[in-house]
Amino acid sequence: MSILSSTTINVAFPVFMKDFHAEVGSVQWMITGYLLATGVVAPVVGYFGDKWSYKYLYVFALSGFTVFSGLCTIAWSIHSLIAFRILQGVFGGLIIPTTMTMIYQFIEKERQAFAMSLWSLSSMLAPAFGPTLGGWLTGYFGWQSLFIINLPIGIVAITAALKCLPYHRQSSGLKTFDLPGFITVILSSALIILAFSEGNSWGWTSWQTISLLLIGVAALTYFIRRELSLKEPLLNLKVFRQKRFTYSLIINCTITISLYSGTFLVPIFLQEIQQSTPLLTALVLLPGSLAMAFLSPVVGKLYTKVGPFWLILSGILLLVIATWQLGHLTLAATHVYVASWMTLRYVGIALAFMPVTNAGMSAISKEYTGHASSVTNWVRQATGALAIAIFSSLLATRSASHIKALAEGGGSSFLLKAQGMAMGVQDVFLVATLIGIIAIPLTFLIKKPRTGKTADILKSSTVNRKANG
Repeated sequence: MSILSSTTINVAFPVFMKDFHAEVGSVQWMITGYLLATGVVAPVVGYFGDKWSYKYLYVFALSGFTVFSGLCTIAWSIHSLIAFRILQGVFGGLIIPTTMTMIYQFIEKERQAFAMSLWSLSSMLAPAFGPTLGGWLTGYFGWQSLFIINLPIGIVAITAALKCLPYHRQSSGLKTFDLPGFITVILSSALIILAFSEGNSWGWTSWQTISLLLIGVAALTYFIRRELSLKEPLLNLKVFRQKRFTYSLIINCTITISLYSGTFLVPIFLQEIQQSTPLLTALVLLPGSLAMAFLSPVVGKLYTKVGPFWLILSGILLLVIATWQLGHLTLAATHVYVASWMTLRYVGIALAFMPVTNAGMSAISKEYTGHASSVTNWVRQATGALAIAIFSSLLATRSASHIKALAEGGGSSFLLKAQGMAMGVQDVFLVATLIGIIAIPLTFLIKKPRTGKTADILKSSTVNRKANG
């Protein structure tokens, strides 16, 4: 439910622009702000999960998410809707790493891969199925239905969590909340994302963009140095000492970027360029969603037999090939063409996403799974928000450049705009292809994990600290 909310509104962008008389740059913040919020709040999950238990943290997150979903339905302006969306994202950002952590704490190790395949089913299917569901709901019931649907699901989920989840506290006696660290991680993430989001309109060499980037990087540097120096950090960044986890996270981020490139660009191409309806856009994306739903549990079974390497490698190769083909979209592209290559992309994501996530998380000792999960989701969500901001700016820049070049040859203004935007979509998909290629050599670095060292330096440092009192 929380991940679904990041993509159901994609196909409704034109509706929001019309109903609130807003520009695409403002409406974009409904998803960028949401992803940013889910990312910046992730670092506190390890702390509060250990302090309160992951069961009660999960119930708290579900409750807040449900409340702000309801408030989104009564928004009176685009700015109030964005504000409620960001607050909705704060609680949604707690849900995702909390559920991942509970898998590695409550389920025996030999069944964790299959459990993660079910978890990743929602994690992947939501972004894939979101545009389909969003288009159907918007077309028949209006944009308010995108948020109303969360209310009954949220209430049922809260009841089930209170009744069914075990109560377990990983640790007690934690030190005080690291407020300076929390402030700096929020500040750094927000400023960097804002700089990339507005860089196109402000100018990439403007003082606003440069200033935000410099302050953001400085704040992030301070946060990293602070967390590494504390005995009980808000976010234990020492999980990066486990190289298998680090490489897996980098691959995870490239998959995330590629995933959001499709969910962001394809609705724009179909609706803004080809003038398709939200419902038709949803139907084009439906085959890929169904393929992903079918494959996710299958991948969970294959993982225990063949391991992560071949699944990840084959998935990334399919993802790169399909994204490259979408980089050749033209005005004459048929819906079957788009649906076919989007389906292949989703097959690749289904093959790679769970194995790469589990390969990284399984390399971390149990007592640090909360922090590893927080790190994973913080970096992934920030990457997603950053990717959409960059893709949005790049699409606007390249489209304007192509339209200007085409205008010199004359012709219909509508066709010039459509052709220019189509060429801009091609450029962005080609950039996403290059990013996907980066993940291929990294896959070989996680092929053979070092056995017997999953606890890594983290566990030994914990033992030493306990021995020293």
